[in-house]
Amino acid sequence: MNSNSNYQPEPEDFRYLEDTLYVIGGKWTLLIMHSLSLGNRRFTDIKQSIPKITPRVLSKELKRLEMNNLVRRSVHDKTRVSIDYEVTQYCKSFEPIIKAAIAWGKLHRGVITGKTNDAR
Repeated sequence: MNSNSNYQPEPEDFRYLEDTLYVIGGKWTLLIMHSLSLGNRRFTDIKQSIPKITPRVLSKELKRLEMNNLVRRSVHDKTRVSIDYEVTQYCKSFEPIIKAAIAWGKLHRGVITGKTNDAR
């Protein structure tokens, strides 16, 4: 959306953007995906890495991410049952977008706090 680019939105782009927002639009979705990409695999590790998320919401979001093929849940039968979560290859395709969102968030925080005036 740079005014200098030749980007011309197509009518169906809005539908694709809506599809993307449907999958990642939840308050916690990107945070969970990021936590998993950092190597947090157990439910308690994911929960500890995301301040203020409740166990109920985390469970619900993990199920939704699994349903959308972004997270894989593995149950291991040992002496006691162990459950791990991991991002799928498909989810890894979203990594550049998460990194771009982090970079933009960092820039935005600097702009709104007055620590930088680089609004580009």
